[in-house]
Amino acid sequence: MSQPVTPVRVVQLSDFHLFADPASTMLGLNTQHSLETVLRLVRAEQPDMRAILATGDLSQDGSEASYTRLKKALRAFGVPVYWLEGNHDETHPMRAMLADEAGRVSPCVGTVDGWRVIMLDSTIPGQVPGELFDRDLVFLEQALMESRDHHVMICLHHHPVPMGSRWLDEQQVANSDAFFRIIDRHPQVRAVLWGHVHQEYESRRKNVRLLSVPSTCVQFKPHSADFALDQCNPGYRWLDLYPDGRIESGVSRVQGMHFTVDLTVNGY
Repeated sequence: MSQPVTPVRVVQLSDFHLFADPASTMLGLNTQHSLETVLRLVRAEQPDMRAILATGDLSQDGSEASYTRLKKALRAFGVPVYWLEGNHDETHPMRAMLADEAGRVSPCVGTVDGWRVIMLDSTIPGQVPGELFDRDLVFLEQALMESRDHHVMICLHHHPVPMGSRWLDEQQVANSDAFFRIIDRHPQVRAVLWGHVHQEYESRRKNVRLLSVPSTCVQFKPHSADFALDQCNPGYRWLDLYPDGRIESGVSRVQGMHFTVDLTVNGY
């Protein structure tokens, strides 16, 4: 009798928006407190995870203290953490605080039990929208060429497909057509993951899963023409990666707590 196949469990966390002062709030929510509740949930539900994907907006104020605190919190799980820069992050303090995470800060390629994880930097310095520059696309093509014998997940901060929200879709990766042309040449790509949108999303393009994740703090209301907050609780995404390339995935949110946000705010 054949033995059951055990998948590799990976966790995606995103859009932490931490401050130097852990008592600070964004849109009425204490982002340090909400992160701590999500991490308690991860610890309770994911004792066997093999890696964490931190997909951007690690900090809201770009402070060394916020990056240091987040690094310590995620390292406490004892698994590799792969880091993306988001549009709210400040490059110099972020990379300075993650200097000892060499090889795991975007752009980078990691291996998790036979699967390859490609972390792409989709940020434009000083701007909110996303784009992949020529150097990023060259990096992606080369990484995929070197990963022909592996199943691959690609992570970026910004969304490469429309979310159906006018204000958010103005921030979509500008040259996503070029991005997908590369992916179409590499059938080993199984999924594309992103943060930034502060909401759960799942679809499929050809044979590639397209997945976003809730924020660990405030949530954006789906399908809203203008900036709007949702009242869903913060959460994270888990992914089971199988040796044959299959992916099972879901979102888990904090339960039994009410998080107060200022629904009257028009931006952040």
